[in-house]
Amino acid sequence: MTHAEAALSQKAREVPPGTLRHTVLVAAKRFKSTWVELGKLLVQVHHEALYQGWGFDSFDAYCAHELHIRKATADKLIRSFSFLAKHEPKEVASEDVGQRAPAFEVVEVLANAEERGQLSAAEYRSVRDSIWNPQQPVSELKRELVDRFPRPAPEPASDASQLRRLAALARKLASELAAQKKVPRAIAERAAALAEDVEGLTGEEA
Repeated sequence: MTHAEAALSQKAREVPPGTLRHTVLVAAKRFKSTWVELGKLLVQVHHEALYQGWGFDSFDAYCAHELHIRKATADKLIRSFSFLAKHEPKEVASEDVGQRAPAFEVVEVLANAEERGQLSAAEYRSVRDSIWNPQQPVSELKRELVDRFPRPAPEPASDASQLRRLAALARKLASELAAQKKVPRAIAERAAALAEDVEGLTGEEA
């Protein structure tokens, strides 16, 4: 049992069984196999700000300290469940959806694609049968979807931002050289002068 699982088990023993808070804790412990259950509960906890009544200032703090789930993971679960609920309301409402639902990794790819405007309702219907097919290997299906809905290449950094980055690197180098006793003072001074020259190109004061 991992530290996170042990902490979740201990917390679950402290929270009254039958409450929503207890249900979320139990779901968090097993979310790898039933991610839909935890995603649905997190949507409710987040939208209704229930974490405040449980003593947490923010949803992120609740996820980190009680569920031992990173903010990025919680966001992915909420986004993926919301995607599935939008496209498959009847399936999500069924009692056994946790056992039949597409893999979290697959739904996450589609949710991200839709968020980027790459996935239409018609395109979802074209891949629906494959993602709900339990015989389809998850890794293979994810690879196919990533190829079909690739992330756009990041825009190249502007000249100004590149100069700022280089200026920061030059200043860091100058600072580290100055801190080294074995580095001759003349070299450290040349590095500092270079950093000042690069900073001057950015048009910003050091």
